[in-house]
This record gives sequence, structure tokens and C-alpha cells, in this order.
Amino acid sequence: MIKHKYSKKALLLMIKNVILVILGTAVLAFGCGIFLVPFDLITGGMSGIAIILDKLFPVNILDISSIDFYVTIMTWGLFFVGLFFLGKSFALKTLISAIVYPPMLSISIKLVENQVFNGFFDISVNYPQIGILLAALFGGACVGAGCAITFLGGGSTGGVDIIALVICKYVKKMKSSVMIFILDASIVILGVFVIQDIVVSLLGITSAFICAIVIDKLFLGESKAFIAQIVSEKYIEINEAIINKIERTTTILEATGGYSKQPKKVLMVSFTMSQYASLTNLIRIIDKDAFVSIHRAHEINGEGWTFTSPKE
Repeated sequence: MIKHKYSKKALLLMIKNVILVILGTAVLAFGCGIFLVPFDLITGGMSGIAIILDKLFPVNILDISSIDFYVTIMTWGLFFVGLFFLGKSFALKTLISAIVYPPMLSISIKLVENQVFNGFFDISVNYPQIGILLAALFGGACVGAGCAITFLGGGSTGGVDIIALVICKYVKKMKSSVMIFILDASIVILGVFVIQDIVVSLLGITSAFICAIVIDKLFLGESKAFIAQIVSEKYIEINEAIINKIERTTTILEATGGYSKQPKKVLMVSFTMSQYASLTNLIRIIDKDAFVSIHRAHEINGEGWTFTSPKE
């Protein structure tokens, strides 16, 4: 009966997470297709690479635009790279986004190109002077919100992040967050020379900053690292699950209940943003009555954080 109860809760949480990942990916694709791509705003990521390739090597295959073609090829190409180098667990996190993102991006782009609803989605029609500024602001906000929602569902948007994680797997001293920044910055800098429009390039950089701010506010706060303290009668089971499924080590603390005066065990674990949903869901499945306190860490140093890149 207990296993059945856990399975039911696990199923409901899985459905919730799948919905969040689909929603987040759709918002991300909408932001790119409606705001960034039509104005050639390069903020990094696959959309930035696709815009650059579209300018350098335009293609039109079976009425498929260059952007659609390049994004689809890169999405599935990087998915299989992640599957081969990072394993099945990571690939499963990116699978939903890989399925949803290319068609949703294509639909969003066509809403603008085909002037659907009398050009409702084309902000350059009625507001040609401020259209690109609005695109930079709302494009960055949508992309940031989409990424944050996807992270909350325990998923990953994949893309150039996969390249960064593969590099960090073999370059142990390189942190994944630093490598992702280097790759995105390289895409933006390359875009400056390809687009050859300083205003568009600066607005693309502005949009990238807005994206980062929105992710911070919706999900990360001040830090990408979190610390959880867990009080549960089932601490042994939770401890084993964290080590085996989340792949994080824990510290078990001795404590005494302030009211009950009874001895208790407190699990303490530090983890990354991509592990947030997995950890909280795991705890709910094992013990829905567990007392869990989570706060953002200002700084974490030590093995797995500064000595090697964290497992994300």
C-alpha cells in the first residue's frame, strides 16, 4: 500500500513537472520567435547561433526557413551529444524541450511572418520606431521566464548548455556557469560582426541581461546554490535517495526538538538550481510531513563546488 501511495504521488508530481517544462519551453520559444528572431536580436543560445547562420548561409528547404532548419538540427544534434557524453539521466531532462521547442519556435515565427490577426504579433507594424526596443525588453523577459519555469519543472532547456557541460566534464577545474557565460558571450560578440549594426547588437546584449535578471528573480534569487535542512522520521530513506538519485552528499546533524525535547536527525544538503525540483519532489514522495527549510547560499566553497564543477 505504501509503495502504491508513493507511486501515485510520484505520478502526480511527474505530470506537474512535465506541464511546467512544456509551458516553460513554449514561453521560451514564443519570446524568441515573436521578439528576438524578427529583429535579429542575438542574446546567445541556439536562437543567436541560428540568426548568425541564417545571415551567413541562408537556406530554404521545402518552405522551411533557415532559422527553423538550423534550430531543429542543433536541438536534436545537441540532444544526442548530451545523451552520449552526459548520460540518459541528463538527456531525459532535455527530451521534452527538444520535442517542444523547434515546432513552437516555428509557429511563433510564422505568426509574425504571416501577419496573423492583421499583424497583431508584429510589433514593428504599428510601432516601427520603438518596436525593436520593445522586442529587446519583452524578448529577454519571455526567454528568462521560460527558462525559469522549465527549471522549476526539473527540466533543462539544453542548447549550448550541453556543450558547456561536456567541456566541464573533461576540464575539471572549469565551472559550468563560467563556461556557459563564455559560450553565450562568444555568440553575442560574433553576432556584432555578422549583423554589423551596433544598435541591434547593444539591444541584444540588453535583452540578455534582462533574461538573466528575470531568471534570478523568478528562480535563483541572489545565488545559484541552495542549502536544505530536512527533519524527518524517514531521514535514512531520504538520505539514501539524495545520494543515489540527486547525486549530492549530505550531512546528518544531531538535534533536539525545542517543544518535544525529543532527539531528532537533521539532514543538510547543498544543491544547484537544476536539482531544486528533483530534491523537493523526492522529499514529498518519501515523507509528505517532513519539515524542510531551504535557503539560498551566499557562497559555497569546497569539493563539488569550487574544486570541481557542481553536478548539474
